[in-house]
Amino acid sequence: MMATLFQGTTVVEDTFWAVEGDQPIAEGEDIIVPLAYYQSHRDALRGRNHGKLGLRLEAGDNLESIAEEIDAFDLIGLDFPSFADGRSFSKARLLKDRLTFKGELRALGDIRIDQVGHMRRCGFDTMLVTHQPTIDALMHVKDPALSVYYQPAMAADEERAGPRSWTRRTA
Repeated sequence: MMATLFQGTTVVEDTFWAVEGDQPIAEGEDIIVPLAYYQSHRDALRGRNHGKLGLRLEAGDNLESIAEEIDAFDLIGLDFPSFADGRSFSKARLLKDRLTFKGELRALGDIRIDQVGHMRRCGFDTMLVTHQPTIDALMHVKDPALSVYYQPAMAADEERAGPRSWTRRTA
């Protein structure tokens, strides 16, 4: 299944190579590795001289195991195993708000157009999309931006949207 990397509604080149199993890693490659691979090869991965290091977290992976090492990663990819599984939305907010992750935050997996606006609001920088109708919608500049929210965020461009304290609107 082909995947397309989007930054907003723009297609961008994916420079990261997904490491699967115990593949040899060429020096200088930008790589993204699963959490288990990182944990078993931590010293070798952090000792690389060239290339960026990315981490892929599955929906059930625990952020606490990497919280102290968050600055070691240039990219963190959060998996969406199905449209109905929203655990990675929560992880994104924790990474950006509490752990102050400054690198690229990437959504991976079963991404649908209805989720894109929420992903942006949670702090995702890019989305690696495999769902063809979503790819088509984003290619044709269907931007599902949100203008009114029910939960406040740390975003500076939000203001109260009426008498209810929890509603917010883009300023």
